[in-house]
Amino acid sequence: MVRYQSAFANFGFVTGRKGAPACLAALSVLLWVCAASPSALRAQAVHHHYVAIDLGTLGGPDSNGCVPDCRSLNNLGDAAVIASTATPDPFPNDPFSYGYVDLGVKWQNGVSIPLNALQPGYSSFPFWLSDTGLVAGISENGKVDPTTGFPEVIATAWFSGAPINLGTLGGNASTAAAVNNAGQVVGGAANQTADPFAGPFYNVAPNPNIPNLDVLYYPSLYWPVTTETHAFLWQFGRMRDLGTLGGTDSLAVGINDAGQIIGYSFTNTTPNPMTGEPTLHPFLWNGGAMRDLGSLGGTMGMSTSINDYGHVTGWSNLAGDTAYHPFLWDGHGMTDLGTLGGDNGEAIWINNKGQIAGYAEVAGNATHHAFLWENGRMTDLGADPGDTCSTAYALNSLGQVVGFSGQSAGPGPLCGGHPFFWENGGPAVDPTTLYPPLPNGLTLGGLCCINDLGEMLGYGGLPNGGEHAMLIVPCDEHHLDVEGCDYSLTFGLATNPHDDAISPPTVPAGASGKPLGRWRKRGVSQIR
Repeated sequence: MVRYQSAFANFGFVTGRKGAPACLAALSVLLWVCAASPSALRAQAVHHHYVAIDLGTLGGPDSNGCVPDCRSLNNLGDAAVIASTATPDPFPNDPFSYGYVDLGVKWQNGVSIPLNALQPGYSSFPFWLSDTGLVAGISENGKVDPTTGFPEVIATAWFSGAPINLGTLGGNASTAAAVNNAGQVVGGAANQTADPFAGPFYNVAPNPNIPNLDVLYYPSLYWPVTTETHAFLWQFGRMRDLGTLGGTDSLAVGINDAGQIIGYSFTNTTPNPMTGEPTLHPFLWNGGAMRDLGSLGGTMGMSTSINDYGHVTGWSNLAGDTAYHPFLWDGHGMTDLGTLGGDNGEAIWINNKGQIAGYAEVAGNATHHAFLWENGRMTDLGADPGDTCSTAYALNSLGQVVGFSGQSAGPGPLCGGHPFFWENGGPAVDPTTLYPPLPNGLTLGGLCCINDLGEMLGYGGLPNGGEHAMLIVPCDEHHLDVEGCDYSLTFGLATNPHDDAISPPTVPAGASGKPLGRWRKRGVSQIR
């Protein structure tokens, strides 16, 4: 019973914050739950229903928004995704191209704002969206890097939809990985110094000599370069080189609202016998200095996320470089978070409550599961019904976790096929059982972001093989009067999202307090 009381309190139903109608509705649900079988309650979790919104395209076949360690959905419900146009790609030999120019799109209040490239007719890609509406990412500039033959891709920020070229450190490439609410942008940029370790830095893995020993990580630059890459901070119209930890290369991957920056850097230029690469450590840049966060005994590690208290998560090799574990750095030192019984794991996201989401291998290493770590304890979040593996990509301030679920393909972080959602003590649920099917057959395939309103961003597959970005919106007290919403609660384990609905609670259409009235008829507002 405690779990369900807490769940209802979290949704604001039993506190009376949204008036008597919602309270009475929730009370009737609570009485219904009290009468249910205790064994059934232990095996199921109560969820809201949801509505799915197809974010469409810009005239081409596809759109998407899922990138590891990126933030494509802010706490206002705005999304930054990439969508294909009908314009042929001017770089048809690009192995990452689907044949069309792709543009970033900022989706706000049901309206799409194209994030135009630095040069018309070329592609752009957003990676981070702040709560103040600032976007960071990359854009082609229409040139070809003469040293590699790849298209030049430059760090770009979008303020009010207009692209700003953030430049480089003298080289031919850069990337903007994140932006905070103050407009400070971080990433990596190439300089003009020849780099014998440019290739290894671009293809970082815990141990390149061990097949399938890999992590979810943000690549240093979109294309390989031949010169050094250094972490940068861009503010007040200028790019600042943050240097390295003593090696040739570094990259910044995140920044909090206090201006603290995380990333990773080579610490020397001596290849290690097990990895063949120089030592790579996570760093924290604060107050003008780059601090080495150390390791868990191995010679390679990365930071992946930072909260507003300066707590950092990531992964680090253990001694011997044959396994890697998730870590937390809390300002005093690096803590090994352990695994779920297997050898490897990675922490991907941390919220301001100190909760951490990621994945870890189970005993025997045959598969891995999403985890939630808090107060010194790692909880196995399992997988969707019928699946054997899962990976958590993100969590919000409510402790709700999203990611991917599927059948394990062996070592490594990837498994997919189904979206993954966990809340209120679990078990995990496939969110496709929580919303009515879309008329065009678009089916959610994975989730990569969740904001503090419980809105989720992912992508889905169409019957014709295309992919579209999708926004999944909860039918709760924060989203009243949303077209197509069913405000009853559900166990969410049935194939048909309505077979297991809990009746009769509903939120009346005239209930007071519509904090997000902009959601009215949002379900039919798409990019296309």
